Amino acid sequence: MQKHNKPPIIDGKQFKQQCFSIIKRNNGKVLEFVEPQFATNFLNVEVKVFDKHLHIVLNEHYPFLAFASFVDFENIKFIDEPELLKQFSPFYKVLSIEELNEPLYIKESTGKIILENDNELNSAELEQIAYWKPKSVGETIYNFWD
Repeated sequence: MQKHNKPPIIDGKQFKQQCFSIIKRNNGKVLEFVEPQFATNFLNVEVKVFDKHLHIVLNEHYPFLAFASFVDFENIKFIDEPELLKQFSPFYKVLSIEELNEPLYIKESTGKIILENDNELNSAELEQIAYWKPKSVGETIYNFWD
């Protein structure tokens, strides 16, 4: 991959501090903090808050945050969590189920991949989408193939 095609990296330490602070403020508990693993591109914080067990996921390259009831290899069940959305919104773009489940609209034209969804992806990222063929925005932002 060419140097100018490398995406930025999110500050995981800052994210971890924000999670501990926000979850504690809501009388919750951080159960596990998982750094991006081989082939994943997101941080995954497992928490218990509001008498619910859930995950807070953050893309490791862009400030896109989402909530999930379940995270397993190649399977994330996204949920909306309005109270946490308000608290994380000053720091990240918190994505809703509606945004995450939006289908991807991909066209190939003269050997180039064109993603018709609103995006700012570079050519290397578009090549990954063409290869792995994710079906939704959520599968693209939080993936198991990076």
